[in-house]
Amino acid sequence: MTPELIDMSAKPERALREAAAALRAGGVVLVPTDTVYGLAALTPDAEEDLFVLKGRPADRSIAVLVADRPAAESLAASVPPPLAELMDRHWPGPLTVVLPRPRTSAPQIGGDRETVGVRCPDHPWLRRLLTEVGPLATTSANRHAQQTPAHATGALAALPPDPDSGAAIAVAIDGGPCTGEASTVVTWQEGELIVLRPGPLNL
Repeated sequence: MTPELIDMSAKPERALREAAAALRAGGVVLVPTDTVYGLAALTPDAEEDLFVLKGRPADRSIAVLVADRPAAESLAASVPPPLAELMDRHWPGPLTVVLPRPRTSAPQIGGDRETVGVRCPDHPWLRRLLTEVGPLATTSANRHAQQTPAHATGALAALPPDPDSGAAIAVAIDGGPCTGEASTVVTWQEGELIVLRPGPLNL
């Protein structure tokens, strides 16, 4: 069953309320961002559904969106000073920073036990949602290796429920066209800034 599209511009509070409730209940939510439409999950189990819907290989990590730098730091073992400077300069915005995770046996969102890629989006409504529920595992709303639709309706059409697992988008938020470029991804290794994926930022 296709979920109702909730118009974020016309009904921002309802969109926030229903998205937060679905995420807390373990659902996958379609959200607008400052770059492209994304699929968001709050829990490791919901993240598994996200991977199924997208057809993404299970060994591929995904980014975690955060409301601010303190939220990002709570997910990391440490933040190298050069990356902290980039976060201060380019957040909120299209910069994903890959940081080392703390050692833990508990399941973590983000698809990688050693590192976590974090980003603070330049999207006020989405940051409100992140403040409400906490960090969200997020990936572009498209089938793996396919182009991301610019509109929520196209994203829903590209990501139907999976008949075998039952994975499905629980709530869909329509934020209008999302036509930005995917974020620049960087990390810090052996005293050097490494650009893992080029993007809109010239670093």
